Amino acid sequence: MIALGCDQAGYDLKQEVIKYLEEKKIPYKDYGCYSTDPVDYPIYARKVGKAIQDGECEKGILICGTGIGISIAANKMKGIRAALCTDCFCAEATRQHNDANILAMGGRVVGPGLAVKIVDTFLNTEFSHAERHQRRIDMIEE
Repeated sequence: MIALGCDQAGYDLKQEVIKYLEEKKIPYKDYGCYSTDPVDYPIYARKVGKAIQDGECEKGILICGTGIGISIAANKMKGIRAALCTDCFCAEATRQHNDANILAMGGRVVGPGLAVKIVDTFLNTEFSHAERHQRRIDMIEE
């Protein structure tokens, strides 16, 4: 299950991500926000992060205006590795090397076509399990 969260600046792009997930029959849970009315992005970063911490969801996707604030908020949570990605190379690398469990994107930065490709890459790339990458993740978690 994929946890979704956004602020008002990410709402429209989240709707595009939802279309992709539904087309691919990928289960998801939408933790909000549910409109373009102004909200505080840390609320939704926490909801998605908690869903991953609790094992309710395997991965998450967070979207705000730039993707920066919402990823910073998520990365304050234990066990969360949120990666801001603006291209498919970064999405692939963060899954392979960092075992990132949350993809962050900027609704004002990434267009819908590219966003869907980034999501597809993120969700379909496995962690490499290379010793050096696991060692580095362990160091981050300490």
